[in-house]
Amino acid sequence: MHTARHTPARCFVAILITCAGLAGTSDALADDVEFYGLIGSFVGSMKRSDDVPRATVVGSGGLTTSWWGVRGSEDLGDGTKAIFELEQWFQPDTGGAGRSPADPSGFSRNGWVGLKGRYGQLTIGRHTSPYYVSMQLVNPFGSSVVFSPLVLQSYITAFNNTVIGDTVWNNVVQYVAPDIGGLSTTVVYAPGEVAGNSSVRNVGIHFRYVHDNLTAVFSAQRNRTAAVAPSTGQDAYLAGVAYDMGWAKLYGSAQTTDNDVTDIRARTWQLGTSVPVTKGGSILASWARTTQDNPAMSVGTHDTAALGYDYYLSKRTDVYVIYLYDHNEGRASGNSYALGLRHIF
Repeated sequence: MHTARHTPARCFVAILITCAGLAGTSDALADDVEFYGLIGSFVGSMKRSDDVPRATVVGSGGLTTSWWGVRGSEDLGDGTKAIFELEQWFQPDTGGAGRSPADPSGFSRNGWVGLKGRYGQLTIGRHTSPYYVSMQLVNPFGSSVVFSPLVLQSYITAFNNTVIGDTVWNNVVQYVAPDIGGLSTTVVYAPGEVAGNSSVRNVGIHFRYVHDNLTAVFSAQRNRTAAVAPSTGQDAYLAGVAYDMGWAKLYGSAQTTDNDVTDIRARTWQLGTSVPVTKGGSILASWARTTQDNPAMSVGTHDTAALGYDYYLSKRTDVYVIYLYDHNEGRASGNSYALGLRHIF
């Protein structure tokens, strides 16, 4: 007797078939259900400022990590809705699920359920970190874990990341307050789920102000459940702005992280711009510098810069070319080149 293997591809097909089958049943689905996502890949010659040799790659994502999702809502009356969101990263270059084998095989990007109404939005489950979302708003390369200098120096291990923890948090209770004059506030709490130790938890508060051409953010988080030995946790703070002047959009941010026990402190500054130069295309540029105070060793500065051109073939499809420079003090510089394509569906 053969046992069926439930691969990510089969599970994905099963979800689509189920959604299609239920679409004709008025009571089977929420009032509004949407299937959506983004697929992107790039080809490039990649070299960081380290001892790893240059590699020619066909990579997943690029400017945005590929993902698909299903979300929906049900009107409960009196201005209140039940809402849910299920999102999964995937790798179009290999067909793999998640960003890497370390990701859960299910909904690795988001998986939550909640309520939304006049008093705000409360959701429970796996969430994209609001800290990471704030970071996307104040640099021209957005969420890119491949080309954004700010994201690379903050989250990517190969670039000596300074922020402890992932861009997604598990076991989260998240509250988003109603927008007041362009100011939104998000509070997150993630218990460590360690019996007898309630101090092992993640918490964060995040402010975003959007009005006319100005976007400003301030995020603060305390990360304990993803602590890296010998540190028992980290405090991280991010402040940044983006201002659209019409002929160019300007970006700036400052970040500081402070690790417990090791007393390692890092400071990261980032400047960037996006300049429309054709009807559908813009030049993107960003530079980030990180310096560290480490009592155990001498640590120099880390500079990463990116220059690119992003051209939209339509509202949902764009192509881009990017050059990435990376230099850790005391090491040889790294230079990367890439050509990529994205499509929103």
